[in-house]
Amino acid sequence: MIKLVLVRHGQSIWNLENKFTGWTDVGLSEKGILEAEEAGKILKKNGFHFDLAYTSVLRRAIDTLNIILREMGEEPEIRESYKLNERHYGALQGLNKDETRKKYGDEQVRLWRRSAEVRPPALTKDDPRYPGNDPRYKGIDNLPLTENLLDTVKRVVEYYNEEIKNNLKNHHVIIVAHGNSLRGLIKYLDNLSDDEVMELEVPTGKPICYEFDDDLNVIRHYYVE
Repeated sequence: MIKLVLVRHGQSIWNLENKFTGWTDVGLSEKGILEAEEAGKILKKNGFHFDLAYTSVLRRAIDTLNIILREMGEEPEIRESYKLNERHYGALQGLNKDETRKKYGDEQVRLWRRSAEVRPPALTKDDPRYPGNDPRYKGIDNLPLTENLLDTVKRVVEYYNEEIKNNLKNHHVIIVAHGNSLRGLIKYLDNLSDDEVMELEVPTGKPICYEFDDDLNVIRHYYVE
């Protein structure tokens, strides 16, 4: 049986503070560390082993992956890519979600957060939050100033098809990423509509296992408990 495990990083400091995070590189909260430890224990208890791991370049995902692997006693090859980063929230990054609702209204914020097609207000390239100022993204063309979910889906699915999918038959793979990057991958794997993905929630620190047939068609998926 071909399997792929997906885990959203544990609660971050900005999750706790109810801020739009996006590509801002914040760490895990104490709860997030505990969630990552629990995910590792659950995967070990259920007999999972990994020899290849994928994550974003953001430390809340990297730290979650490392904690999971430490709990499991595993040392797989780790590959990092910005294409697994969280959705870029543009000029909303760093803003409190409740305060943003008061300013722009519940419906506008719901669309920014959940709509597949609506983009938040964009950053400018002279904004200190622009990712082009970060050496991790040096040499990458067309870095986003903002993204809607479909933008995120596009880069995640490209990376899945170009890099990850080709390794599923020969490796035991885990992906630790973010709420929206995993929503994008799940949308693709489960062939969800834009309306269906608006309602999809990916909880922090809860491993999801996808099982595939020999042609890499999805058979089923489930939370590992």
